[in-house]
Amino acid sequence: MKCKICGITNFEDALAACEAGADALGFVFYDRSPRFIEPSAAKEIIAKLPPFVKTVGLFVNVGANYVNLVCKESNIDIAQIHFDAGEDFFDELRVPHIKVVRATCKEDIVKYPSNYIIVDAFVESFGGEGKRVALEWFDGLDCSKIILAGGLTSENLHELKKYNFYGVDVSSGVESFKGKKDKTKVKEFIANAKSL
Repeated sequence: MKCKICGITNFEDALAACEAGADALGFVFYDRSPRFIEPSAAKEIIAKLPPFVKTVGLFVNVGANYVNLVCKESNIDIAQIHFDAGEDFFDELRVPHIKVVRATCKEDIVKYPSNYIIVDAFVESFGGEGKRVALEWFDGLDCSKIILAGGLTSENLHELKKYNFYGVDVSSGVESFKGKKDKTKVKEFIANAKSL
């Protein structure tokens, strides 16, 4: 199972996640988040990362041109679109991207059967609050293109075993406090996810 550690704010946390086996690191470019990072700071961290780790930029309520610019300047691999955007927005994107579905019910999830998506619990603050999606919403679904986010910890990952998710995305579940990762929690989370 693929693992993304989101809300990276410093190189120490980024390196610890990489060493623990993270497949991707997330950088939050949403200035109302306690995990917000300036694109220039993200660029400095990314420049020092080992190879073969994907970098993901999280965006909320911005234009496509801004996403294109930040990803190019920061050397971000994938844009994570964490808000409802129209077709025009996606047509204007010049970078690989993944859509976040902020789910309130099972029907929200089944709208995108052929796309890779991140499914997160709906919260007004656009994530990072540790709120969980109801797992029964995934009963009977093909979850092989779904990355699950929201309220995950190393202790509850075993509940996902039967669903065959493509990956998991965690932020608050591996933190000492908002914006600072706990190395032990990161290590345990990734080890448990990879064992599923």
